Amino acid sequence: MNPKQLAGEKAVEFITEGMIVGLGTGSTVYFSIKKIGELVRNGFRIKAVCTSQATHELAHSLGIFILKMEEIEHVDLTIDGADEVDPNGHGIKGRWGALLFEKIVAVNSEKNIWVVDESKIVKKLGKFPLPVEVIPFGYRQVLDQFTQLGFNPVLKKNNGNIFQTDSGNYIINLNMGVIEDPLELNQTIKQIPGVVEHGLFPGIVNKVIIANDKDTRILEFR
Repeated sequence: MNPKQLAGEKAVEFITEGMIVGLGTGSTVYFSIKKIGELVRNGFRIKAVCTSQATHELAHSLGIFILKMEEIEHVDLTIDGADEVDPNGHGIKGRWGALLFEKIVAVNSEKNIWVVDESKIVKKLGKFPLPVEVIPFGYRQVLDQFTQLGFNPVLKKNNGNIFQTDSGNYIINLNMGVIEDPLELNQTIKQIPGVVEHGLFPGIVNKVIIANDKDTRILEFR
């Protein structure tokens, strides 16, 4: 079976009826959402909040009851993907440009599960570009600051046009190589005016479900 499908469907086993579930964004959590939709069709009752317009459209098409984030006090469990995860449970997320909504939902969740294939497990973060969401005003100056810091920034584009998030912001991908101290980098980036959020998720995840083409294993944190 597809490792992404194995991981995505395994995570759904941790959902219990009546939960408010955060639905992440990406190609692995897609299978989680499809599985949840199947359960809902068979009478399983949950409510969900979505981390992107794409996820909202998928969940709505499957008959999943969707709430707005401002309508709830907390999320019971969020299932999301990750671009990289290190042995300390620090991760890089946001490849699909949904990192701001993903982080808001994650930090307001009782539990977070990430679903990944084995290729996403690394000794140290940094092989994958780190996305940073910035407001359009002054984005060139933010690019310059990242360049001066040696972060090798690249403005994310789509078909030749500047990519815009669901909030209308831009994404700058940082190509840094190995990230030795994710917690320190977290603070460095957030101190730059114009930065809205970044794709470093340090110490947020509780379980990482890792799949190959045969089975899954689980890393536990916190």
